[in-house]
Amino acid sequence: MWFLLGLIAITATCLNLYLYATGKEYKLAMAMGLSFTALTVVADYSMVSDWVREEDWSALMDVVPTMAAALWVLTILSISLNITPILLELKNKN
Repeated sequence: MWFLLGLIAITATCLNLYLYATGKEYKLAMAMGLSFTALTVVADYSMVSDWVREEDWSALMDVVPTMAAALWVLTILSISLNITPILLELKNKN
């Protein structure tokens, strides 16, 4: 589930940047990109919760350290890319 939500988040972020570049309304795509990013993180956390419930310690030890770093980087990247059009609009107004 987290993988599908992540793909939707990436698609919405690309759509956000495309709509901004073409001068069309982009704020719904921005909200979708940020929302699906949040849903991806929650789905991933849910998966880890299932592993804890099942006491699958080897899966936790193998995946969680790398996954935690990747989630931080990808979430910061998603936020940065999604708010870029707003920041560029503010810069162009000044």
